Parts: sequence; structure tokens; C-alpha cells
Amino acid sequence: MSLVNLTINGKAVSVPSGTKILEAAKQVGVKIPSLCQMKIDEIGFTNECASCRVCMVSAGRKLVPACGTMVKEGMVVNTNTPEALKYRKNVVELLLSDHPQDCYTCAKSGKCELQDLAADMGIRKIRFKGEQSTSPIDTSSYSIVKDNDKCILCRRCETMCTEVQTVGVLSGVNRGFNTVVGTFFNADMMDTECTFCGQCVSVCPTGALMEKDNTKEAWDALAQKEKPVMVQIAPAVRVGISEEFGLEPGAISTGKVVAALKALGFDYVFDTNFAADLTIMEEANEFVQRLTKGGDLPIMTSCCPAWVNFCETQYPDLLKYLSTCRSPQSMFSPVARYYFADKVLGKKADEVIVMSIMPCIAKKYEVAREELGKDGIIDTDLSLTVRELARMIKEAGIDLSTIEEAEFDSPLGYSTGAADIFGVTGGVLEAALRTAYTDVTKEELPDDAIEFKAVRGFEGIKEATVNVGGTDVNVVAASSLGCARKLMDELRADLAAGKAPKYHIIEIMACPGGCVAGGGQPFHGGDYEKVKARGAGLYAIDANKPKRKSHQNEDIKKLYAEFLGERGGHNAHTYLHTHYFDRSNPYAKKTEAECTAE
Repeated sequence: MSLVNLTINGKAVSVPSGTKILEAAKQVGVKIPSLCQMKIDEIGFTNECASCRVCMVSAGRKLVPACGTMVKEGMVVNTNTPEALKYRKNVVELLLSDHPQDCYTCAKSGKCELQDLAADMGIRKIRFKGEQSTSPIDTSSYSIVKDNDKCILCRRCETMCTEVQTVGVLSGVNRGFNTVVGTFFNADMMDTECTFCGQCVSVCPTGALMEKDNTKEAWDALAQKEKPVMVQIAPAVRVGISEEFGLEPGAISTGKVVAALKALGFDYVFDTNFAADLTIMEEANEFVQRLTKGGDLPIMTSCCPAWVNFCETQYPDLLKYLSTCRSPQSMFSPVARYYFADKVLGKKADEVIVMSIMPCIAKKYEVAREELGKDGIIDTDLSLTVRELARMIKEAGIDLSTIEEAEFDSPLGYSTGAADIFGVTGGVLEAALRTAYTDVTKEELPDDAIEFKAVRGFEGIKEATVNVGGTDVNVVAASSLGCARKLMDELRADLAAGKAPKYHIIEIMACPGGCVAGGGQPFHGGDYEKVKARGAGLYAIDANKPKRKSHQNEDIKKLYAEFLGERGGHNAHTYLHTHYFDRSNPYAKKTEAECTAE
């Protein structure tokens, strides 16, 4: 690739042709502010809408947007000329003039990119006065709150939803002052094909899109004394929450999170990883049954609720390939409610409260699915994001960085290394292979073969062929719903043409990078090095565990012996498996009973 030579603020730099000024400036340590630009190298995506105009710089005789202008040979760029500084400041002031002045109470305060820009530019008053646009706040869904009054039309959410995730729920509508990022026919978010993956929330620079805040309900649950309150924490939580308290990205804070939860007043603190091991026991068994008895292949993982939503709305004809296994969150809760509550506490299922801490806002939608309950009792009472937990810890005056570590409660707190890697793309697939190999061959994988590195990494699609007992098993892991669509379209086309499917196992995680980049994690601001560091933290936990295969978990074996019976048996299906529905018409949402009747 040919190089282009230019100067930026007097510094010479050579970059590949096709590079934008914004990227070239980073190579010489020059920071150019931007609100709309978004780049995800891991899945080969760069946003080029150049809509906010905050990154205007001087290039020759005119001002140009740095994020949308390619470098040219001999180009002279100045980012801090009086004209550029004045233009950028005017743009931010105009944005502020049509923005609610409620920074003190805004959920994004302290994490708001518009707020940071205003501070960096020394804006101390709003010079421009005039009409302000107003819209009702959309609180229709269990997961997302949409407040268009705080939208600055950067279009990041639209780009993420349409181009990266390929869901297409959000789009710019109307023109001029009346322009908003809305939905088709201005439908409520709950009445669209939104999967609630939360990636729009992750990239929104202001508070226009946020998770539904359930911290009040959590405080209320902790305040009552009649029912014991149990909580589970997902694998990616322990490497994500660290950043909220000034620790390095990927820092392992397992014991600190446990201690903080106990200090908040939770009676029992358990690990979702226990249920991740349980998931592998059921999922690996399901795969082996399909492989050896001629069942529907490929088997597609079902741990990610946003992916399940996507499949139900976009590919209902492929639902039979989804594993019937519930997600680890939804396996853990009935075990806690019907096994632990009865055996250890002597309580009935409705005499305990079960909560979860998740890196995902789709989990808030998942816990409301009526099929994930029994006898009118919902399995999981409440799901909080990592950000919500961080707010509660700070509200209680607890310093996560200095708190003394604590241990999970037993017996739902022990897990193998296989469970930890559930939080990163490829991890569920790798964990399943470790146990499926033993199920088929009746032998243990040797230690030097336990890591399936071909499915590791943050690329959008990762393929591998693994020999299991003399059978070549073709596997693939997809990260992001856009990459999932590529695989589903390929599978649909092969089936229509009468071809054998290419893969035996398909793992899909809705968020680019997996749960470490979930919609409920600390905002990474487009810095995927933070996401990679979180993933590295999970792999480090796995590597240092004495047992790294789910079937080696002695507490899981005990659970089967005392409660579940055999793998894939009646009790296992009652508490650990689920079923899916055709929800391809989002404007006619159906209940479980209605879908079943059809």
C-alpha cells in the first residue's frame, strides 16, 4: 500500500493512502474532538457519516471535517487555527442551545462526551437562545430508555443499529429543526424488532439512550427483611466493573465485587459461572445427542438473549437449530429458587428474591419472558447492569479499589475455568468443545490441547475444524449481529439449495467482542483496547483455575445427583431448557399462550 506524506500542526507524518485526517492526527499525538466518528477495527467497520462537524480542521484555504476527509500528498493540516477553534466551539454551543440543562441529574453525567467537550472548550454560558425541540421519553421496553431531547443527531446509534448490527430499528426522520433519530412509524421501542443488545446505548455520547434504571427496585429489595436476597454475577462483570473505580481495564475484581455486594446487604452472593458450567453440561450433551442420533445441525448457542431475540424476529425459520438450553442467568435462577432455597434455607420458591448483575441490558428483557418461570413465579426478579451496580456501590460510599476481598457463597459459587471464558467471543464454543470431546471419546483432553485458540480473538467471524473422536467438527463463532446475519443467510441459502450445512456448531454473541463489550458494561468510548483487556482478564482467570472443564465441577455433579437427575432428563428440561417463538411481526407482539396456540 502506498504512503501519503503530509504535515499536521507542523509535524510530518506518513500514512497509508485512504487514511482520514482524524486517524493520521492520532499517529502524531494530535487530538481532534469528534462526536459522530466511530471505528471498530475488529469487525472492519468505520463510520463515515461526518454529521457532527465538531472535528473541523484547516486544510489549505478551507475547513474540512477530519473524520471524513482523506489525506493527500503534501497536505498541510492545522487543527488549532482561530477559524477552526471558533467553528468547533460554535457547533458545540449550538448543540447545547437545544439540549436539556439537567446535567446534575442526568444518568450520563460524568460520562457525557458533550459535557466533556463543553468543558474542554471553556464554554461557560449558552449564547444562543431560541426554541428547543421536545419529544416524549420512550420507556416502553424493559431494557432501554430513549430520550430524544438529549439527542445531538450524531447518528452513532443509527449507524450501530443499521450497519453494524443490521437490525435497522433506528433511523433519522424528518428534516431541519424537526429531525430526530426515531423508529418506523414512530413506534415505541418495545413494538419494534429491537433486540435490546444495547450497542446503541454503548455508543451514544449523551444520555439520549440509556439502560432502564432498576436501582430503586434493588434498594427496596435490600431494605425489606422478610425474604432473603440472592444475587449472581456474570463472568464479564469481574473484569468490567474495575474501570468504574479507577482500576486498569481488565483488572480482575472478583473478590472485591463479592465483598461490595455483601456490604450492600445481599444475603447470598453467588456466581453465574456455576450456571455457565451447568449450561455446558446440558449444551454439550444436546450437541452430542444431535451429532450421534441425527438431530438438527448446526446447533446454535442460546446464551445471548439479544441473539435469541434477533433469531426470533429475523430468522424464525431457523429456530429449530437453536439450543434449547437457557442462558446461564436463566439456569441459575431456578436452581437458586427451587434447589438452594428449599435444601439450604428451608424456603419456598416465592419466599426468596433472586437478582443478577449482568454486562447486558437484554437480560432485563430476558427476565421478563413469561416462559422463564414456573407456576406463576418469575425465575429472576431483577437484573442490573454493571453500571447500575457501580452506581449503587458509589452511593453506599464503598471504594471497590480498597475493599478487602470476599469469597462466593457455597454451593452455587464454585466454577471451572471453562465458565469464565463465557464472557468473551468464542468462549462458549471453546468451553462446550472441552466437554463434548469427553462426552464423545470418554477421554479427557490433554492439558496442552485444552485451549482452542482458533476461535479466540476479536474478529467478527472465526472458523475452525476440531477432530472429536475421529469426526471432524466444523465450528464458527460470530461476534456482532451483522456477522450473525452473514452466517444465517448462508445457512438459509444452503438449506434452500438442499446442501448440507457448513458447520456443526455456531456460537453467536450480539455484542462485538462478546459480553466484555456488552451494552451494560462501563462505557468504553470506542476504545476496543479496553474491551480486549477485559477479554484477556477472563482468559487469565481460566488459565489459573485448577479445573478448566465444566464436567469437572463437583458441585455440578452433586446438583445432578440431588436435584436434576440425568443430563437432558425431565428435571433438567423443566428447569434448564426453554422454547422459542416466531416474533417476526413486531407490531403484533404475542404472548407465550398465543404463540403456543398457533
